Amino acid sequence: MGTVPSNPAAYPLPAFYFQVSFAGLAGSVQGFQEVRGIGSELDTEEVTEGGENRFVHRLPKATKHPLLEFRRGIAPLNSPLIKWCQSVLESDFNSPILTQEINVHLLDENGNPVRGWSFANAYPVKWEIDGLKSAKNDVAIETIVLSYTDCKRLK
Repeated sequence: MGTVPSNPAAYPLPAFYFQVSFAGLAGSVQGFQEVRGIGSELDTEEVTEGGENRFVHRLPKATKHPLLEFRRGIAPLNSPLIKWCQSVLESDFNSPILTQEINVHLLDENGNPVRGWSFANAYPVKWEIDGLKSAKNDVAIETIVLSYTDCKRLK
């Protein structure tokens, strides 16, 4: 069994208290009930060496990132995030896609950021409403899926 860190926010952190901000949107702090897709993976290429049959070389190619998913109750039409999604997904590419820097922070019990990630050049690639079911009493949920070019750990 390990020792308890002197800073209670150091480890382990609860995953339910977090904040999402969009650098270029008015009212940039957004409330979500779930964020998925924070991660990086090194893509590799397998190369067989001529005359050497005992193993295969696995060479690094590029870092790839999963799509970033945000889930929450359906926001009003005048939400800056929804307006941005509409401008990208409904524009027919008549104007350049405006990308955003997105920051996700885990918060301590006082609401201070203790861990964080920054996502560069993000833009929406999918907007979806979960199934509507008359037999259930669930909240209507929308999912916004974003692509991005780079993920950096902030804290």
